[in-house]
Amino acid sequence: MNNDTTLVLGATGKTGRRVAARLRLRGLQVRAASRTSPTPFDWSDPGGWDAALRGVTAAYVVAPTVPGPVHEFVERAGAAGVRHLVLLSGRGADTWGDSDFGLDMRSAEDAVRGSALEWTVLRPSNFAQNFDEDLFHAPLVAGELVLPAGAVPEPFIDLEDVADVAAAVLAGPGEHAGRTYELTGPRALTFAEAVELISRASGQTIAYKQVSPAEYTAALVREGWGEDDAHHVAEMFVLMERGVIAATTDDVAAVLGRGPRTFEDYVVRVAAAGAWRP
Repeated sequence: MNNDTTLVLGATGKTGRRVAARLRLRGLQVRAASRTSPTPFDWSDPGGWDAALRGVTAAYVVAPTVPGPVHEFVERAGAAGVRHLVLLSGRGADTWGDSDFGLDMRSAEDAVRGSALEWTVLRPSNFAQNFDEDLFHAPLVAGELVLPAGAVPEPFIDLEDVADVAAAVLAGPGEHAGRTYELTGPRALTFAEAVELISRASGQTIAYKQVSPAEYTAALVREGWGEDDAHHVAEMFVLMERGVIAATTDDVAAVLGRGPRTFEDYVVRVAAAGAWRP
C-alpha cells in the first residue's frame, strides 16, 4: 500500500465524497476534510489549514466561492511538503472573457498555475447530478424547471466520470502534471431536451420553461437567495448562451481510456432510484 496521504477538500460534497471513496478503494491513504469532518477545513478559517495539510503529499482542491484564499492555501501546501495539487475548476475558464461568472475558479487556477508545485486542473461541464442533487431537483419534482437557458446545448458530465478522472490523476500525478482537462459528456443537450429525457424515464410530467436572466435572478431572490448569489448563478447561463463551452471533448477518454457516460445512463440510473417522484 502507498503510504502517501491525499487530502480531499470538500469531502462531504458532490465531488469530494466520490473522489475520497475511489482513492480508498485504490488503497490510498485519504484525509477527508470539510467543515463537518473529523479533519476540519474551512476556507474562511486559515488557522485550521496547517493541521489538514500536515503529512500530505497531494491534495484535491475545490475552489471556495470567493476569489483569493487558494493563493494562501497553495503557499501553505508547499511549505507543508505537498507535491501535487488537483484543482476542480469550470469548463473553458480561460474563454469566459469579461463575464463576472467564475471569478473564484479563475483566481484558484491562477494560484495553482503560479505555484512551484505540480498541478492538474479539471474543468468539467455542468454536472448531470445538478438535476437530482442540487438546484434543479426541487423544481423538477414540482413539475417544471424554469431557467434562462435556450437553444445552446450543454455537454452535461456525470459526476461519476469527474470522480474517476480525479482519482486517476491523484493516483498517478506525475503523468498528468501541468495538464488541464476539459471534461464533458459524449454529446450536448439543451436543457429542454434534458428535462424531456428525465420526464420520460421517471414517468412524471415535467415541463421546461425559458425565462430571461433578469427574471431568473428575481425568482431566486424571492426564494431567499442573496442578490449577489442569484446574479452569479444567472450569469452562468448568460455565459453558456455564448456557445463557447457547448462543444464536447475527448479528455475523459484521454485519462480513463474509455468514453464518458451518457446523460441517458445517468437519467435511467437516477429515475430507477426514484429521485424525481413527488
